[in-house]
Parts: sequence; structure tokens; C-alpha cells
Amino acid sequence: MRWAKRIGFALLVFVVGLATFAAWTVRRSFPQTDGRVEADGLFSPVEVVRDAWGVPHIYAENPHDLFFTQGYTHAQERFWQMDFWRHIGSARVSELFGESQLDADRFLRSLGFADLARQELETMDQSLADILEWYSQGVNAYLAERDGASLSLEYALLSLQNPDYDVEPWEPVHTLTWAKLMSWDLSGNMRDEIERAVLSSVLPRERVEQLYPPYPDEHPVIVEPGESSADNGSQFVELPAGSVQALADAGFVARSVWNLTGGGFEGIGSNNWVVAGSRTASGLPLLANDTHLGIQMPSIWFQNGLHCVGDAADCPYQVVGFTFAGVPGVVIGHNERIAWGVTTEAVDTQDLYIEKVNPANPGQYEADGDWVDFEVRSETLQVAGGDPVQYDVRSTRHGPVISGTFLDENELDGTSVFEMPQDYVVALAWQTLSPSTLVEAIIGLNTARNHEDFREAMSHWDIAAQNVIYADIEGNIAYQATGEVPTRAGGDGRYPAPGWTSEHEWTGLVPFEEMPWLLNPSDGFIETANQLVNREGTLPFIGVDGARGYRAARIETLIEESSSHTVESMQDIQFDNRDGGAVSIIPYLIEVDSAGDETIRPVQDRLDAWARMEDLQVTGSSSGAMLYQAVWRHLLANTFHDEMPEEHWPEGGSRWFRVIRNLLEMPNDPWWDDVSTSQLETRDDILSASMLDAHDELVELLGDEPDDWMWGDLHVARFENQTFGQSGIGPIEWLFNRTAPTRVAGSESIVNAVGWDTNESYSVDWLPAQRMVVDLSDLASSTFIHTTGQSGHAFHPMYDNMLEAWTNGEQAPMNWTRDQVDADATSTLTLVPAVQD
Repeated sequence: MRWAKRIGFALLVFVVGLATFAAWTVRRSFPQTDGRVEADGLFSPVEVVRDAWGVPHIYAENPHDLFFTQGYTHAQERFWQMDFWRHIGSARVSELFGESQLDADRFLRSLGFADLARQELETMDQSLADILEWYSQGVNAYLAERDGASLSLEYALLSLQNPDYDVEPWEPVHTLTWAKLMSWDLSGNMRDEIERAVLSSVLPRERVEQLYPPYPDEHPVIVEPGESSADNGSQFVELPAGSVQALADAGFVARSVWNLTGGGFEGIGSNNWVVAGSRTASGLPLLANDTHLGIQMPSIWFQNGLHCVGDAADCPYQVVGFTFAGVPGVVIGHNERIAWGVTTEAVDTQDLYIEKVNPANPGQYEADGDWVDFEVRSETLQVAGGDPVQYDVRSTRHGPVISGTFLDENELDGTSVFEMPQDYVVALAWQTLSPSTLVEAIIGLNTARNHEDFREAMSHWDIAAQNVIYADIEGNIAYQATGEVPTRAGGDGRYPAPGWTSEHEWTGLVPFEEMPWLLNPSDGFIETANQLVNREGTLPFIGVDGARGYRAARIETLIEESSSHTVESMQDIQFDNRDGGAVSIIPYLIEVDSAGDETIRPVQDRLDAWARMEDLQVTGSSSGAMLYQAVWRHLLANTFHDEMPEEHWPEGGSRWFRVIRNLLEMPNDPWWDDVSTSQLETRDDILSASMLDAHDELVELLGDEPDDWMWGDLHVARFENQTFGQSGIGPIEWLFNRTAPTRVAGSESIVNAVGWDTNESYSVDWLPAQRMVVDLSDLASSTFIHTTGQSGHAFHPMYDNMLEAWTNGEQAPMNWTRDQVDADATSTLTLVPAVQD
């Protein structure tokens, strides 16, 4: 017994010691947020006051110290996130994680983001270059204090597989590659072009066009009416088989890159709206914004306050809002006079060109009847644990080749890729592949004083095109469409174009002065939700692919219901869960003849009750919503999976709302027939089968009591670290990943847009990554939230402290005044200039 007690005591000591060591390892990366720190490079003392939500408010006497300290603070809380994203932007992920990332690096390196960033830096206005340099100095001041696991827990794990990795200093070019990467994530037109072309190779074109219905006349666009435009016509051509294979090749690798970056989802977007004083209780505007991005841990957003305490003429920054770690300034928020918010614009800035390769000389491609040489540059990728990899990137007159040349014969994620096509390759034309001024636009917004300043800042927003809304304390509201949009000699950009002729060349860019904008519209509000900016057939032509207006229509309805809106009513609209797509579909489901089937009738009754008694609200605890979403999932599968290639199966969203709505009016349309069976199915056959399949799936997943089927039990929001949180190793994923604590409401293409992929599961894959409401009558009454927490350090109190509020649709005070910040303060860190020896 004595020996047993000794062994037990020894085990206890070992376990306690191990736990203590683990806790120390986790906590050693937590940043210092109180007291005094010397920072080499500062000119004057700076205060960083963190409030109860972990939001740092920076008070500095000059712009140098302000942006220096923002860089320092971002590095304190989110450096692993910053480091990972700069490796993606520079196509250097293999340096972190080895050869498994080579294919993604090859693709991204072909786009040349880092080279473009260096070009931008060389030509940038010196005042902006100074801000990037000051920000970088602040990041590097923090890196000088810490390394390895003391920077972030992820580095402790990285050292086990990549012990030679050393953190390099931050440079301004790393910020600029971020802007390119965000443009990549938010630009989905290339995906639609590829899908149209691939589907046209296996289906008649008229059936493909059914899958891309025009924008509904009954749904609002952002700016209407517009001037009628000439019809350039579609550029659809019958593509040779080899070119379709090249397109599929490019699409496959593009999807793998989107998986890495967390972008590229079909139907993803954002909401924003601004309401004039004529519709508010205060008599001054209210502005609301929620941006929809891939689910991740930590949040992509970081809330920050930047406050100059010196002479306003020399230090004009008084701004608070959402920032990206790695980028100076505030991307979405307000200063002391104006507020702004963004959504992704329905704009076509990408064109794919099929290039014909010379069969006698694969180093050449055809251009207007001549064989011309590819432009070739050699690239070298450093690989953790392996030898450097060299390869050539080819470009044509249209842009980089994104098929074939960057792939080898290996497999990517266990799926075989196409061999490089011998006769055709795909080149990408995209304005993002030119030097950009996006960061200049962001900094310009931070100091804008009025609508004229706002428009000037927007004239520099050239890539990652956004719908930007505006309000000011004088009562003005406005909208501006941004981005450099190509004009074409022919065609509308919906299909890939033949590159061997100049018939579809870009002829210029839509001038900023001609881009749509609004100022103080008569109806007293502006709303954007990724719908078309202007009606098809009007000028300027900027694209036809976008959300089909279901969110926009619902937001418009809710705004028009009141003339005395408040911050609280804006928050209620943001958390509205009514499924507009179900409005057209539920009646057809209910009307299906269910005689003789004991399963379908109860399904129909529950759907009918959900429509009548819950107003089609997709709440986390609704059994009717759960049943409908399951029926929707199986309806898409039963209608389309038999004839469409698997990689192009519908994922859900507003386009498919409209496709199904149109098909429901044609009960004998060929899409209803399941070609894998010997019989000829019609609409009601597929509707019945979908209700039965949904019922059977829910019985299997949630039990045989329909009252217990709750949407939030399957619509789970699991926030994963983008690297180690997806390792497949349970204990490591447990360290970093978190799950929403209560049932999550929302679904695709409703105002509370919490997305999921009907081909995968009901789990959340994208969501409102932040919500904000700004009150221009009292900026201190504004509110905000983002998904997880301010800290990027696992187990820090601010790592997941926002999760519950976000899940429940609640928001926190968006502290503004110094008195407000001080009253809510939990810590104050003072940075002082380092004493020189």
C-alpha cells in the first residue's frame, strides 16, 4: 500500500507538472496589456487602453507613433494570423508546411502578387509609404521582444515539424499582398465562367442558361433607372474538348486555393444599408453593415480605435472600427464626421481566355493568326523539409497562364488532377494583376470629412470592388460603386473567350466618373446586398452575375416598415431570419398529392405550420426550419445531381432559389426527370421524393420525433484555426477550435446569412463575420460585434468571448469618447521610447 501511494503521488506530481508546463506554454504568448514597455522607434509615449471586449484604443501624439503602435498591437494579438496570410499572399506556404502546399503555391505564384506589391511600393505616394513603414516598424518592435512559442502557441507546434523556421521581419510589401489576396477571395466571376463552359460541354446551352436566370424584375437593384446600353452580345463559342479540360484543370486548383484562404463560396456576400434622418427617431442617419466571409478562428476582423491627441492638423486620425491584422488604418467604421460600410459588388473584373498552343512549338501561342512566344519567368519555391522547387510561369498578352504549367502528375488532396492539356491553356485577365491603390483608399476614408472627401478616397478603390455606403453628421447619405471594370470589344464576360482573336479584347476601363453613385435619394435609404448595381441593359455595363436580390428585397421591406428607426431596429434587421426562397417553394410542396403516403402528409403539415405560424423564420430552435432546409438540400440533389458533373453540383443560395422557382412553373421540364432511372419523372415526383428523403435523413440524424428536429442541432458553427485547427489530430484541433455555444440561426440568402453547402452537410461554412450599427446622431451609441474575440491566442479570455453574443444577435458598445473608453477600461499599456545607450 505504501508503494502504491508513492506511485500514485508520483503520478499526481507528474500530471500536475505536465499540466503546469502546458499552461505555461499556452500562456507565455499572452501579450502584456498593462504597465510600461520601452519600444525602440517611438517618438513619444503612447497609451493603449483596452476595454471590456478587448478592443485596444490607441492614443498617440503623432501619426508615426499611432501607426507604429497599431502594428505593435496587431502583432501582440494576431501575429500568427499575419504570418500565415503573408505566406499565402507571397505564395510561400510551402516554407511553413512543406510539399503538401506546393500546388497552391504554384498557382498563387503565377499571379505574382508579391512582385506587384513591390511595384506599388516603388510608385506610391511618400505619405502612404511612410504609414506602411511606420506600421511595419511597430510590428518588428514586438518581434524584437519575442520569438517562437512566446509569439503564439502555433509556433510551438510548427517547431515539431519545421524546426528550422525563423520568423522574418514584417515589411510594407506584406501589407500590400494582403490587398491582392482579399481581391482574390472576393472575386468569383472566374468560377462562374468555368462552370458555364464545362456545363456547356455536356448539356445544351439553353439548359445551361436555365441555371443562370436573369435578375428578377421584382427585386431592387442599387441604382435605378439607368441609361440604356448597346448589347455587346454573349461571347459564347463552341469550345474544343482540350480547352474544356484546361478550364476544368484551372477550376480544380482554384478551388484548392480557396480552401486554403477561406474564400470562393458560391453566394457569399454581405449586407449594408444607410437610413436618412427622415426615417430615424433621432432625425440623423443610421448606418448598418455586416460582411459575410468564411468561418475561421480567430475572426478575420480586429476591432481597433485610433486616436490622435496632438494637433489635428498634423495628426488627423480619430477613427474606430474594423481592421485587418497586417493592414494599417480602419477598413470599416467611422471617424468624428463620417461613417462607411462595404459589401462585395456584383461586378465582372475577371475574364478567362482560351489560348491555342502551337503544336509544333509549345513555347508559342496564337494571336490574330501569328504564333508568338509566351512570356516566361522562372520561380523557385522553398519547401520545408525538402529541396527547393523550380518551375516556369508562362504568360500571354491577356495574363498569366493558370492551367497546366504549375501542376505536376502528383495528386492534390487525394484527387487526381488533369494532365496538362497539350493544345490549349487558360490565361487570366484581371485588373488585380496590375499595381493597385486600394490601401490609399482605406487611409483616405479614415480622414474624410465630407462627401467630397469620400468620393476622392473611393476613386482610389480600384480592386476588390465594393459597394460602399456613407453617412455623415450633417445628415447626408450616399453610395459609391468602386473598382476598375473592363470594357470589352465584344461579349459580356460570362463565358471564356477565344484568345487567338482580338474580338473579345479589353478596350479600356469604365471611368470612375461613370461608375454608379447616389447622394440623398428621395426614398430616404440605400441598401446593398450583392445584388446587381443597375438593371441589365443599362450603362455602365459592369456585370450580370450577383445575388438575385432576396436579401435586398427583405431589407428594403423592413426599412420601409418604420419611419423612426433606432440602433436597436437596425440590429433586429441584421438578425432577421426569414427565408425568402421558401416563399415560392412551400406552396408547391404542400400541394403535392400525398394520398396513400403516411410520411409525406405530416411533412407537408409541418412545412405549412412553419410558413403560417413562424413566418418562414430560420431560427436555431425551429423544427419547421430544419425540415425545410433538409427538403431544400434533397430537392437540389434530386433535380440536378443526375446530369451535372459533381464538382459543379449546386451549393444553394439565391441563384438556385430562382432556378427552382422557374422550374416549378414547368412541371414537365427535362430537369425534373432523373435520367438514372427508366421512368420519366415530373415535378411532383421529385418534390415527393425530396420530402421523403428529408424525412428519412432527419430520422437517422435526429431521431423519430419531429418536434425534436432543431435547425441549430445540425447547422453547427465550428470556428477552426486555418492551419493546425484542420490538422486532423483531435487534441491539436481541441486546442485551437471553438464551437458556437448555442444553436445558430440563419441560412443562405437570407438577411442573417449563415451559409452552408448543400453538397457537404448542414454545418456553417461562411457567415456574418462582423456586425456594426453607427448612430450619426450620437457616435458613442454605435454598436459592433465580430465572431470570436480580439485575441488570436488560444485560451486567452478574449479568444472566444464574443461567440455567444454573435450567436444570439447581440452587439457590444462601439466605444468612442475618451470618457467612454476609460469607464470601460480593463487595462492600460503605455509604450515609451526606448532609452538609447
